[in-house]
Amino acid sequence: VDTFQKFSEIALPPASAFYSTLSGEHVSAEDYEHAKNVWSAFKIKSLGEYHDLYVASDVLLLADVFENFRKICLKNYELDPAHLITSPSLAWQACLKMSQQPLELFTSIDMHLFIEKGIRGGISTICKMYARANNKYLENYDPLSPSKYIIYLDANNLYGWAMSQALPYGDFKWISPDTFNKEQILSMHENSEVGYIFEVDLEYPTELHNLHSDYPLAPEKLLIKKNMISPTSRKILQTFSFENFHESEKLVPNLMNKNNYIVYYKNLQLYLSLGLKLTKVHKVLSFKQKPWLKPYIEFNTNQRKLASSSFEKDFFKLLNNSVYGKTMENVRKHSNVQLVTSEKQAKKLVAAPTFKRFKIITDSLAALEKIKSCITLNRPIYIGFVILELSKVLMYNFHYNHIKKRYMDKANLLFTDTDSLTYEIETDDIYKDMEENLDVYDTSDYPQDHALYSEKNKKRIGCFKDEMNSKPIIEFVGLRAKMYSMLTPDSEKKTAKGVSKVVIQQKLKHSNYLQCLKENKSTKENMVLIKSENHDIYTVRQNKTALSSFDDKRYILDDNIGTFAYGHYKINENQI
Repeated sequence: VDTFQKFSEIALPPASAFYSTLSGEHVSAEDYEHAKNVWSAFKIKSLGEYHDLYVASDVLLLADVFENFRKICLKNYELDPAHLITSPSLAWQACLKMSQQPLELFTSIDMHLFIEKGIRGGISTICKMYARANNKYLENYDPLSPSKYIIYLDANNLYGWAMSQALPYGDFKWISPDTFNKEQILSMHENSEVGYIFEVDLEYPTELHNLHSDYPLAPEKLLIKKNMISPTSRKILQTFSFENFHESEKLVPNLMNKNNYIVYYKNLQLYLSLGLKLTKVHKVLSFKQKPWLKPYIEFNTNQRKLASSSFEKDFFKLLNNSVYGKTMENVRKHSNVQLVTSEKQAKKLVAAPTFKRFKIITDSLAALEKIKSCITLNRPIYIGFVILELSKVLMYNFHYNHIKKRYMDKANLLFTDTDSLTYEIETDDIYKDMEENLDVYDTSDYPQDHALYSEKNKKRIGCFKDEMNSKPIIEFVGLRAKMYSMLTPDSEKKTAKGVSKVVIQQKLKHSNYLQCLKENKSTKENMVLIKSENHDIYTVRQNKTALSSFDDKRYILDDNIGTFAYGHYKINENQI
């Protein structure tokens, strides 16, 4: 429909007229048959009537969904979402109401800045850019070559697990760093009622570089400069034009020594136990802690298990994850926007020293953004900091004290993306290995006739789940963070950040990822998107890069497959 005149048409248009530019597909025979049935059942006289019926049905159905949403919230939390603006604000109010835990806010700007400096998000990186499996579960198994598996593991509700641990809530104070050494830090009790956040210097011994290169401890934000990337990366850049490289700060696990590194004490204990050396303690912030969020997390987890619809399952998952987001809220990024309807009012605001920018919406309406003259730092960001730190404890502990401890150099990390780890492992039978340590795995989604099927750890937070549900992975191609493909006997799992799902599903194939890696090419695709400008909705066609083999988070080796973490001694000594 592109003109109002079409609303006067007295017959349902042919199936060929129902084409979606967003999905790039024509209407299915089943959907078109449904449209004909609706036209007949409601005695539709024109396309305009059909349109109005659709809009009315859509609004009424959404109203029913929202009313059901309200009932679920009132039943479980005694809160009405109609009185709250966003789902994170609902989740935050629900957790505070259920826990009844008072949270102390910082009165010291130094403490707030200290925590703010240490906040680091999830780790996402490609460690090895290509791998091919060879094992008895695959058709083309070669028994004369080493038996290798590719396994894609995901931590169940990673942040939910972290939020179930002891978290800070008050009594924050600086204490003397002189009283702390390695032995004292390692002897701190895991469930202590007093927690600590340290600012330390750490040394990364060179003897750990080979073992730790896949997944270095103590990740930090690093400014990636041109002189840091490898010759292989430079060749790739020349293909795209070297001017395209922009120095940028990214969260990058690396093997460099750490200076003034802010870290939660449980992370520091793990890092020291795995070989990092403590060279200096600069500051120590102590506080009281307890698992005050655990009842709320467990309640939502149990409700999700009992949920009878996908809506309820997603809802209770969202109510857990959204709490983490509120603990990380950065009030510095809040906007101060004022709508004005007169020229006189606009001139007055533009002349103010706090004026930042404006946007004309219509001839009689404009939005003016002002710089906040006063910011109230009233969010408990220390909770978000500790949640992020604890999530890394679970992931690092699994990698080093489970996978690496068992397989050593027989296990290579292919990629990680916050709560997932994908490995290439040389072993006779990965599933027999898993059976020996079934307590750390959730195999409830495996086929019921599989030897490892068990509901013992179903949805248990902190357990690791095989994302392919025992389906063997044949081949992996990783181009850069959040851009990879995995091939199985009957499907392809593909991701490409910034690319529409339709393009990924319909246009990108595993072979495209492989070609991009081998030929060091970037590919562009047309994408159709719906965008809003000044509250007017447009359909926009974009031609943008879909796949690119350039990755500056790692030092890529000459074979364009292996990589080193920055800081590796072989980079510095040119022993590659």
